[in-house]
Amino acid sequence: MRKRVLKEFDGVDILVNNAGVHHHLKSWEIEDTEWRHVLGVNPDGVFHCSRAFNHEMRAKRWGCIINICSIIAFTGTDREAHYGASKAAVVGLTKSLALELAGYNITVNAIAPGWIETDMTSGMTPEEKKKALELVPLRRMGQPEDIAHVAAFLASENASFITGQTIHVNGGEAVSLNVYFRIRV
Repeated sequence: MRKRVLKEFDGVDILVNNAGVHHHLKSWEIEDTEWRHVLGVNPDGVFHCSRAFNHEMRAKRWGCIINICSIIAFTGTDREAHYGASKAAVVGLTKSLALELAGYNITVNAIAPGWIETDMTSGMTPEEKKKALELVPLRRMGQPEDIAHVAAFLASENASFITGQTIHVNGGEAVSLNVYFRIRV
């Protein structure tokens, strides 16, 4: 992939790592092959793509890496331990890469989407969607453009002093979950 990209383009200045797979399984239902597959795509994909393209960024002493993680990295879930672990790994990797690459004027940040209308959420039943949106203060699903706007900001000079951060784009769900769990405890 690296060779093909560098042949077609003059290099990579902005890299958005947006691969992700998951399956709704309880931890005891996850086979080792499924565990390895999810971790192989989610954090491993971020690691390998970042490593493949940061050489040119380091040589130019400029670049931007944006990793897409998930609100699940911070909240967990009761049916996707492998997905939660993989996206939490992306958050940790984001922080480490930010520290390693800062001296080269390369920023590395993450975006943590909540419920976004994508292929990943298209199979939700109306009941599942209603239940999910009860935890979202804005009471709607986000759109892919909501993530794109944040990515465009992080890739701009306006974000040149932001690195190692995760921006939550989830309609307030992370805040409402914190309140929800504090009230229940």
